[in-house]
Amino acid sequence: MLNLLSILIGLVALPFAAVGIIPIPLLPLINWIALPIAIVGTVVGMASRSNGGRNFNLVIVLISGLRVMLTGGII
Repeated sequence: MLNLLSILIGLVALPFAAVGIIPIPLLPLINWIALPIAIVGTVVGMASRSNGGRNFNLVIVLISGLRVMLTGGII
């Protein structure tokens, strides 16, 4: 049950991360929304027996975190 909840949280964070990758000025700030949502999904996924939801959220955290790091956290 927690794995399904983790996947659903990841599906909420995924559109924010996908839009945040587009290199239009100020649009990557959306990654600051996707990052905490995906971190919550990762924590919920850690509580479940299965690894699918946790891994899905870790990929979103990696993508959003890398984009935030590359842009210096501003753009």
